[in-house]
Amino acid sequence: MSANVNRRSAIKGILAGTAVMGIPPGFSALAMPKNEIETQLGTLKGNINHSVSRWCFDSLDLDTLCIEAKKIGITGIDLVGPASWPTLKKYDLVSTMCNGAEINLVDGFNDLKFHETLVKNYTEMIPLVAKAGYKNLICFSGSRRGKTDEEGWNNCVIGLQKLIPLAEKHNVILVMELLNSKIDHKDYQCDRTSWGVVLAKRLNSENFKLLYDIYHMQIDEGDVIRNIRDNHQYIAHYHTAGVPGRNEIDDTQELNYTAIMKAIAKTGFKGFVGQEFIPKNPDKLASLKQAIAICDI
Repeated sequence: MSANVNRRSAIKGILAGTAVMGIPPGFSALAMPKNEIETQLGTLKGNINHSVSRWCFDSLDLDTLCIEAKKIGITGIDLVGPASWPTLKKYDLVSTMCNGAEINLVDGFNDLKFHETLVKNYTEMIPLVAKAGYKNLICFSGSRRGKTDEEGWNNCVIGLQKLIPLAEKHNVILVMELLNSKIDHKDYQCDRTSWGVVLAKRLNSENFKLLYDIYHMQIDEGDVIRNIRDNHQYIAHYHTAGVPGRNEIDDTQELNYTAIMKAIAKTGFKGFVGQEFIPKNPDKLASLKQAIAICDI
């Protein structure tokens, strides 16, 4: 058996034994050498539910990703549609953020001309999500294209209100992602926590919430922990990635993910935190394991 295969089969979680080993409460996996991370893996603590975004590891076939994710302690895969759900079920994994009803990231609910298509797509998809036993279905505001905030909010409300009753009936949550408009998604309208929260308040339904992408919101607004604390009731899901670069969440980037995870856990959040970074390390699974180690507070 190769060293890599042996290492992968041995790693299933991290940090559960820190108290027993006398590791201080302020311990951070960011400070650990890679070999230390790998030798201290054990049962995950259960304070954070871990998932991983499919597209970031698309060099692996889905079966392989599922097998390796389960070894690490990940219980869900983000951003897969109905065609992939049978594979997830085969490995007893959850589709933690379903997709497939959206048009794309730029043509969204903030523009009336896309409503007919979006309402049709989501009307068909919501029952499928529920039938599969899943809960979260992603959606997007779309690009601003010169619209004021008020126009964007009003248009989103018009479109989403047509779907909220169906989502409520099936106990599915429509989850709008917060994306940065500075670097990755120029002109995207739902680019600040406050914008998404106003929309959530206007819709006034537990079946509409936000996907708080930590990477994106660090770029566009910062103050991550305060925004999470103040707005956690409107958040259904979290995504991670290192800033700058959208790569590993290790000590090469500026965010303290251990502190952020502690803040999320303190809100009582029971949803999932999805790893959505693009690995630079050729051993992508090693980077994924390290990310789970850092986030498993």
